[in-house]
Amino acid sequence: MISEFHGEDGKACVLQLHDIPGGAKAFELVAKFCYDVKIELNALNVVCLRCAAEYLLMIEDYVGGNLILQTEHFLNEVFNSWKDTIKALESCESVLSHAEELHIISRCLNSLASNACADPNHFGWSVVGCTSMKSTASSSLWNGIVAEETPRSTGANWWYEDASFLSLPLFKRLILAVEAKGMTPDNVAGALMFYAMRFLPCLRRNSSFRDGTTHITPVASVSAPSESDQRVFLEEIIGLLPMKKGVTSTKFLLSMLRTAMILHASPLCRENLEKRIGAQLDEAALEDLLIPNVGNSVETIYDIDCVQRILDHFMLTDQSMLATSPSILNEGQLMASSPSLTPMTIVAKLVDGYLAEVAPDVNLKLPKFQSLAAVVPDYARPLDDGIYRAIDIYLKSHLGLTESEREQLCQLMNCQKLSLEACTHAAQNERLPLRVVVQVLFFEQLRLRTSVAGWFFVSDNMENSHAPHGNTMLPKNNDGTIQTEIMQDQKENDHGVGVEDMRLRVSELEKECLSMKQEIEKLGKPKSGWNIFSKKFGFGLKSQPTLHAK
Repeated sequence: MISEFHGEDGKACVLQLHDIPGGAKAFELVAKFCYDVKIELNALNVVCLRCAAEYLLMIEDYVGGNLILQTEHFLNEVFNSWKDTIKALESCESVLSHAEELHIISRCLNSLASNACADPNHFGWSVVGCTSMKSTASSSLWNGIVAEETPRSTGANWWYEDASFLSLPLFKRLILAVEAKGMTPDNVAGALMFYAMRFLPCLRRNSSFRDGTTHITPVASVSAPSESDQRVFLEEIIGLLPMKKGVTSTKFLLSMLRTAMILHASPLCRENLEKRIGAQLDEAALEDLLIPNVGNSVETIYDIDCVQRILDHFMLTDQSMLATSPSILNEGQLMASSPSLTPMTIVAKLVDGYLAEVAPDVNLKLPKFQSLAAVVPDYARPLDDGIYRAIDIYLKSHLGLTESEREQLCQLMNCQKLSLEACTHAAQNERLPLRVVVQVLFFEQLRLRTSVAGWFFVSDNMENSHAPHGNTMLPKNNDGTIQTEIMQDQKENDHGVGVEDMRLRVSELEKECLSMKQEIEKLGKPKSGWNIFSKKFGFGLKSQPTLHAK
């Protein structure tokens, strides 16, 4: 190069090497090598030296054992060590295009992927603490002495922390490489969750992250990137998450969705997250579903529409599972034996809890509340205590509802599926429409009558069983088994549950029903309408004489 640029006038020429890979530091090491000054190769400088040697054509044609050959030999040694390979890959950032042309990056990634997918217990080298050159300073003590590195856990997540120091483009390529090597989806998802927790400040604020399988504690975060960079970062991470259901925790997905709303991520990104969450909604926690409404036109405190969409995705997933199951014939059989009933029941309880949390919001309109509650089918709720509680809270916070609106709201629950405790509360609840209170009283009365009749029946049989020729047979179910529930009720009666108390309670309920009827008639209700209602629920009948016998 000097001969090419030597001036004809004999003056000394000046070469400008501004574009040499690695800059002045790399050139200084190259110059020392040329003048036989001993230089020390390590994982942090070998990549820059290899690129500089290629730029300067330091090949064997000029001299044996030239810099290209020596740096290549050293790189092969680096690839045998996980920690040195990580350092070498990080140093590629400063000479990215040159390292790409020389396939150094792909060779680093291939080495890392092979080691990450291998059994760490079979490594020929130790896997020790954080090896990134960016974290070296943090391991020093107060007097500058570096503490001895503690061996890292040999679990499946041992490589997460080291990989988290890579830039997003290099980390993305590493994830693709480990997937190509056959790494399990849950391990890939764990690495992505760890990486996201390190680079997304909003995600750390929105979630106390603890994965259910790997129990990761993220390292200290980097300096907060700009909002636009975080948005791009989040969308990339979501695109890399494995599609397999359950490998990514629902808690993490909901935290990502909340962060995506804050960062105004693309609609496609948010839809992707909502579908993933919907597919495994039965694993969600109530507190994670309380997503604040961050839209421009904030109507409600929490984003009800988002939860509605997630619930719709869950119902579509559940229905598709039922469609592929040949054993499901009808709703009755579904309630009896369907394995998908458990997730549906869990989601029903989750929705009831969510409705109770959002019900105090005075801006929550009745149609939106009804729409969300009605998505869950009736068979998914063994008891309707949860939806009753949500309805009661809504009525308490929305005093301006008309009688018709309150009746529409109460149609969301089934009075026959309320527990005795809920029935007792509802019977004294002044916020409920009178018609609903009457229904509750009727079904409670009917339940008590059935229980008392059962006790009398068992009592008579027990008396007969003590007679010399008494009939000792107890009532049986359709399958021929003894009615154990009646037996249990009789045992409770023997331990102090008085029949007289039950008779008194039934009598009181009948009086309450009569009083309710009179109040409704005073309000000017058409008599014919009450007669239809009373006949439907049996209030026109006289009290059963057996209730007052003996």
